[in-house]
Amino acid sequence: MGKSISHTAASMSYGMNEEKEAEIIHSQFLAGETPQEITEEFRVIQEQNELCKKNTLSFVLSPTIEDGKKLEAQQLKELTERFLKEMKLRDHQAVAFVHRDKEHVHVHLYANRISFEGKAYNDSFIGKRSQQMAERVARQMELTTVREAQQEKLYRMQELRSEIQRIHEKVMARDRPRDFDQYIKSMEQNNVKVIPSINRQNQLQGFRFEYKGTNLKGSEVHRSMSMGRIASQMNFEKDMVQRIAKEKSMQLLGRTVNVPISLTKTIIKKSIKLAIKVVRDTGIGI
Repeated sequence: MGKSISHTAASMSYGMNEEKEAEIIHSQFLAGETPQEITEEFRVIQEQNELCKKNTLSFVLSPTIEDGKKLEAQQLKELTERFLKEMKLRDHQAVAFVHRDKEHVHVHLYANRISFEGKAYNDSFIGKRSQQMAERVARQMELTTVREAQQEKLYRMQELRSEIQRIHEKVMARDRPRDFDQYIKSMEQNNVKVIPSINRQNQLQGFRFEYKGTNLKGSEVHRSMSMGRIASQMNFEKDMVQRIAKEKSMQLLGRTVNVPISLTKTIIKKSIKLAIKVVRDTGIGI
């Protein structure tokens, strides 16, 4: 991520926040060590070009969490220097701080947009260009690129979706739940937490599924796992169907919730189909 900024001192003070265990890992053409000192040195050069208001370049270099755990200060310095070289900023004043707060190591890099000749660095498409150069550096240092991390995350998410769907199908085939309470209990026994989504009008809207650190809507897992599709796979008890049809409500996890019209129709339709099937199977005339 890269952009041009005008609030150099404030941004740099954040970058060097001691509470975030900030550490200077790279400095070029600078003598100062505090945000105020470095900002003043930037300002001396920036005064050569008063037309340029956003005269500082700000970048955040973020290795993946796993790569960040392995990178020492010297390697982060190398990453920063390679990035500055690829961005053609090796001849500009620059300073970089590493943040090791939380578990995501990242580098805040600030470069003077004004060169020693008083020329402003071209910041056209700076965000896109900085991303491309960061990926190039990552490949040079055999680190995971943003694109690779995204692809890995998508692949992992697809795996989790498939696992949740398989558990859902197993529960439906083996346990044959007759209401949402039984379904939720069976899913939980298979390590999937099913969370009802209930709006302010106390109306059931759908379900979310928690599994191995993910939290997804049913329709995000698979189209067969929307609230209506789940209901259509169940054989609700006759008494419950009658209550839903009459009161437009049902008992769910110990509380009464309102049932939307679309879900009511789905449950009644399934009940009628089941009744017709029973009649046909037993040979009883209507």
